[in-house]
Amino acid sequence: MKNEIYGNLILETEYWKLFLAPSQRYLGTSVLSLKRECPSLKDLNNDEWEEFIKFVKTIETLYNKLFKPDLFNWGCLKNKSFRDKNPKPEIHWHIHPRYGKSFEFMGVKFEDKEFGYPPSGKEVKIDENVQIAIVNLIKENLVF
Repeated sequence: MKNEIYGNLILETEYWKLFLAPSQRYLGTSVLSLKRECPSLKDLNNDEWEEFIKFVKTIETLYNKLFKPDLFNWGCLKNKSFRDKNPKPEIHWHIHPRYGKSFEFMGVKFEDKEFGYPPSGKEVKIDENVQIAIVNLIKENLVF
C-alpha cells in the first residue's frame, strides 16, 4: 500500500504506521504516523507512547544492521499542515538515518552531503523498483 504523502507502507500496528518516505535523500528515510487523529504530542496516550518507544528501538536496531548509519535524526514537525487555512496537524515522525560515508544500494549511490547538520528538505526521488526493494528488505528483516 502506498500513501501519496508518507510513501510505501512497511508495517501497520495497533497505533502506528511505518512508511518508507517517497524522498530518499538519506537511505532508509521513513515516516512513522499515528493512526488516529491527534494534534499534539501531549495528547498521546500511554499505550501509543509505549508502542512508539518499541518502534524507536526496532527501527534503529534494524536500520543499523541493514544500512549502518552513523546516527538517526527523529523529527515531529507538523509545519506543513499550518500552511492551510484550517490546519489539522497529525502526529507523525520523520526518521532520517544519517551517514558520514556514501552508501550504495542496488547501484544507487546515497551521499549525505549535509552530514553533521540538520536534515535538508531537498527531495531525492529514486527508481520505484529500488524503493520497493528497500521496503522488502526492511519487511524481511523486521521483527516487531
